[in-house]
Amino acid sequence: MIILFMFLGLLVLVLINIPIAIALAVVASAAMVYAHGIDVLPNVALVMMDGATNFPLIAIPLFILAGAIMNSTGISRRLIAFASAIFGFVKGGLAMVNIGTSLFFAEISGSAVADVAALGSILIPSMKQKGYPAAFAAAVTSSSATLAVIIPPSIPMILYAVMAQSSVVQLFVAGIVPGVLGGFLMMVVAHRFAVHYNYPVEEVFKVSQVVATFKDAALAFTLPVIILGGIFGGFVTATEGAGLAVVAAMLIGLIYRELDWPHLKQAMIDGSVQTAVVMLLVAASVLIGEYLTEAQVPQTLSRGIGEFTQNKYVVLALLNLFFLVVGLFLHSAAAIILVVPIVMPLVHQVGIDPVHFGIIVTLNLGIGQQTPPVASVLVTACSVARADIWEVSKVNIYFVGVLFAMLMMVTYIPAIPMALVEYFYR
Repeated sequence: MIILFMFLGLLVLVLINIPIAIALAVVASAAMVYAHGIDVLPNVALVMMDGATNFPLIAIPLFILAGAIMNSTGISRRLIAFASAIFGFVKGGLAMVNIGTSLFFAEISGSAVADVAALGSILIPSMKQKGYPAAFAAAVTSSSATLAVIIPPSIPMILYAVMAQSSVVQLFVAGIVPGVLGGFLMMVVAHRFAVHYNYPVEEVFKVSQVVATFKDAALAFTLPVIILGGIFGGFVTATEGAGLAVVAAMLIGLIYRELDWPHLKQAMIDGSVQTAVVMLLVAASVLIGEYLTEAQVPQTLSRGIGEFTQNKYVVLALLNLFFLVVGLFLHSAAAIILVVPIVMPLVHQVGIDPVHFGIIVTLNLGIGQQTPPVASVLVTACSVARADIWEVSKVNIYFVGVLFAMLMMVTYIPAIPMALVEYFYR
């Protein structure tokens, strides 16, 4: 019964516009006081502190800061110019530029919201100026940014690895093939839109332009080599790789002579604000997770579904449905930290690989970033495009369809995410 009251209390607080991190903390604290008395309150602060200071979580502010530095030092602009030289000759090429740049940018920032904020501020106005509808521009930017979070490094994957006690590196490797395949399918959808609505061709393909923009962006291309090469090669951990990303982004900004104190200060402020939002969610979610574990909710859920079925594919279907619903109402970070510890006993019980399940969870919650009422990434894209969220959603449904198709393929064709993991690590 207390779980029902917690859910209703959380729902009420969110509906009256209380930030979800605060709502989670209030509900969890109230439940713990009800169960153990007011003397438990000092322990509340300790649980939140311990949850937010887990070493792998240090990677989150570092990757966010690296993305903010990239955006403030011209690296994003150079990546866009190179992508335009490659895809600009195709009808609707600027939409493909958007998708391709999002996939690359995510290899440094790891955050869909950071992707939209950084690239959307450049690409969405450019698309509108070229004659693309604002709703289409926002939909492409939003959905491609969400797809990009399954490409390493990924902040949701880092959070999942901590909560599930899984390998961050193996999760990163498992996201490569689904991310690239999904990006290709989104480009196909964007091209179909462009042909149907006669969207413009940006420029004639010129090898000289490709070479020139590649040279201009050459240093930017070293970032994923440094970060992912170091992580996959076993030279650094994911957390150390995040530190490398910050140092490399700063050095490249200095070499380009576009990193000065005002730019660095703004990048640090932007990174701090985004980090504060995520880490407060982490701390509050760990607190409510502590109570749910004490109340044996994970064990009860595992036992209930286990009595219904032991078929792992049926269990995966039920968990997909569960996470799709959760994603409608919770930020991805909150959902991972709140729900993953509850379902992991069931995942282990029916023999689902935790790395495989991590990609499934990330895609599920990525779809939640595109579906109101929460839709954090979609809301950000609509804000940049100054477009109505419901008009954007009418277009975005086709790109969300790509995300859902990838979810089904990843769920029921495990080789898509796991082939590289099996080859390199098992």
